[in-house]
Amino acid sequence: MKYFFLAIASSLCLHAAYANDAAPLADDPVTEQRLISISEEMRCLVCQNESLAGSRSDLANDLRREIRTLIKEGKSDDQIRSFMVERYGDFVLYRPPVKPITWLLWIGPFVILAIGIAFLLAYLRRRNTLTSNKTLTAEDNQKIDDLLNALGKNDRDGIHG
Repeated sequence: MKYFFLAIASSLCLHAAYANDAAPLADDPVTEQRLISISEEMRCLVCQNESLAGSRSDLANDLRREIRTLIKEGKSDDQIRSFMVERYGDFVLYRPPVKPITWLLWIGPFVILAIGIAFLLAYLRRRNTLTSNKTLTAEDNQKIDDLLNALGKNDRDGIHG
């Protein structure tokens, strides 16, 4: 039994000895670094909440491969970004540019907030005008005093109601 465990342990050690480091995706580390910096600024079109660099979807792998090809062709970062925008639209960028077609994206949340505040203020003003400032008569004040005195007497006697 000892030899059996010794054989298994040695075979596991041999497998570890033959393990290799992960091969880089590009031959040039500078190319790979440019790929990472460009793809971190772009959105995965499948995941939508993840950068192209962090996504593991098939489309993200294809897009990274396409970016790597464009880098090897000598395209600049701006040329690569404009190629991706032409192909997939401004949605592929995490920070879409401010232009008339994206004004709603940039200004929309503030407009909705302003509308909400305006409705809240209108509601509060209307509520304040609907409540009447009724003054109490001497008779009403006497009734309230009698009720409070009766309540105070019950509390002193140990009766809670």
